[in-house]
Amino acid sequence: MRASEVFRSDLLADQVVVVTGGGSGIGLAIAEECAALGARVAIGARKAERLEGAAADLRAGGATVFAAPLDIRDPEACDAWTAEVEAALGPVDVLVNNAGGQFPSPALHIRPKGWRAVIDTNLNGTWFMSQAVAKRMQASKRPGRIINIVANMWRGFPGMAHTGAARAGVVNLTKSLALEWARHGILVNAVAPGVIRSSGLETYPEAVRAQIETEVPKHIPLKRLGTMEDVAWAVAYLAGPPGRYITGETLCVDGGQAHWGTVFPV
Repeated sequence: MRASEVFRSDLLADQVVVVTGGGSGIGLAIAEECAALGARVAIGARKAERLEGAAADLRAGGATVFAAPLDIRDPEACDAWTAEVEAALGPVDVLVNNAGGQFPSPALHIRPKGWRAVIDTNLNGTWFMSQAVAKRMQASKRPGRIINIVANMWRGFPGMAHTGAARAGVVNLTKSLALEWARHGILVNAVAPGVIRSSGLETYPEAVRAQIETEVPKHIPLKRLGTMEDVAWAVAYLAGPPGRYITGETLCVDGGQAHWGTVFPV
């Protein structure tokens, strides 16, 4: 296979790509990139109004889209939603577990409800969707890809202990599933974004946003925040032919931050 074949415009033609949390931010950027490469895309999120707008934008660009509300914390809902996707678009080839959520907080101030909410969404939700899709891949004897979006938490995550714990769990889950499901032709990898300029930043307090924009880049070797496209391109790489011999790995998209510097003071 030549490079001209790997990076062609129809890289994901005839593929069905599911993106959870695809109604906005990084998830929508991933869906847009996959659609531009020829995939039929399914997006799910809890907020129907965001999904409707995202689906309209994708269709305006010529994409074939399935969009419906999804609560990844509910395993039965994950099974039912996946069945709807298959009925509308065909069997799933690629699952991108992007949906998640967290909030900045000192560990001593995290309430039990907040802790459980973050773990339930970021770790349990990833597992429920992965199992729902993998069962169908295995039953139909179709190979596939699962790509988990995690975070840069390799040296601890002060100020975000709840999501650091959940994302670390997903990284280990990625390795375990990659080994168990290799015999089914299912490749499981993760992408770990660093600090990305996305709509997700708008949910943070103004003081936190200001620090991220002005101070955080000083502690990143490349001296800038990442873009949503940086993450989407990494996902496309793992979803397409270039990623066909990669499994159980986590690709950091963080400007070198995993190796040097800090973001949150301790």
